[in-house]
Amino acid sequence: MDLFAESWAALRTAVAETPEEDFGKPSGCAGWLVRDLVCHLVIDAQDVLITLATPAESEPTRNAATYWKVSHTPPTGDDPLDALIPRLAAAYGDPGLLTFHLDDLGSAAGRAAVLADRGARVSTKEQVLTVGDYLSAYVLEWTLHHLDLIAHRPSADAPPAETLAAARALLEEIAEASFPTEFSDTDVLLMGTGRRTPTDAEETTLGDLTARLPLILS
Repeated sequence: MDLFAESWAALRTAVAETPEEDFGKPSGCAGWLVRDLVCHLVIDAQDVLITLATPAESEPTRNAATYWKVSHTPPTGDDPLDALIPRLAAAYGDPGLLTFHLDDLGSAAGRAAVLADRGARVSTKEQVLTVGDYLSAYVLEWTLHHLDLIAHRPSADAPPAETLAAARALLEEIAEASFPTEFSDTDVLLMGTGRRTPTDAEETTLGDLTARLPLILS
């Protein structure tokens, strides 16, 4: 629960510190500008609120790792929601309106997470998870998108070390394999999810794991 709050607060701070002129520049999400990524975060915050307000009585069907659908093919942008995001982001016009909406919904999502019973069960995407597992899954989401947000701003603050480590651990659980210890948490997350192509030397170090990458999460 603390890692959810820490990663979400760090990401929202990073958005707030992003210069308005950078909203029209590329993010680390292929095909998305920074404004598109921030708009996606608004949708994510809304999903957190909806899920935490959707209790379930049945036994959990997923955990933090199996919550994710995994493919090895990057999205084409043809998915209706993926295609909607850039149009919706552009409709905001003023980046200040977009950041205000994220701060408004994001603050509420953060408060709801703090107040939620970690052992309670919630339903989302026709799955049932404990609140603890659901929020743990989002530590990976927030951390990856924090890296996306600052992909072309090397001077910006990186995600907290604790959340990078937790996100890496969850990605390794999803992959059912450990990445080489000499790779930093950031490099593992970027290479593991296809945000950066491994160098020839890195592929050699990865060994058989190379053939299983990238892990495209949705």
